[in-house]
Amino acid sequence: MKMAAIIPAYNEETTIADVVRTAKECELLDEVIVVSDGSKDKTAERAKKAGADVVLELRTNRGKGEAMAYGVSKTTAEIIVFLDADLIGLTAGHIKRMVTPVLRGERAMVVGMRGRGRFFSWLASHLPLIGGERALQRFVFEKTPKKRRRGFMVEIALNYYCRSRRLPYGTVFLKGLSIKRKMQKVGFLKGFAGYVKMGWQIVGAMAVARLGK
Repeated sequence: MKMAAIIPAYNEETTIADVVRTAKECELLDEVIVVSDGSKDKTAERAKKAGADVVLELRTNRGKGEAMAYGVSKTTAEIIVFLDADLIGLTAGHIKRMVTPVLRGERAMVVGMRGRGRFFSWLASHLPLIGGERALQRFVFEKTPKKRRRGFMVEIALNYYCRSRRLPYGTVFLKGLSIKRKMQKVGFLKGFAGYVKMGWQIVGAMAVARLGK
């Protein structure tokens, strides 16, 4: 099966190159696609220099879900691997851990769980799977309703599609993987506001998924 990594990115010039290079190191992946979602910095330029097979540049910021969808539309891969652009410590082994159960047909989707410390790891185990790192059969993404794939709602929508269709999905722990926090990128106030916005989108998505079916 053809496999493609899709990396949605918005102003991630400091981390995108390392993520791209690591994805290129994974021999299971046939192509690496970066979607620069209206970035105003050098995200696209550094992704190209790092060796991305395709770099797509959106003129305006459309949000994570639409950037992911745009990337999917530009590949014929049967298995899609989504990676966040702000990852720190990503390895080819992490990617293989996510991809292998999908490749073997054991799972329709696998979500990678980053290391968050003891408390946040415990908390994450009791919350919906909202990790940006996931491998899945292409049809899972395409059959999830477009109106549910907006912004950060997309991850909840993918989970609910699998659960409602009784498709096997699960998680793998990706030891040593973390992200560059929003506060580190844009300062405390803007970073905090970003997390609040993301949180409301996720809560709203949970409500829609449970009530709207």
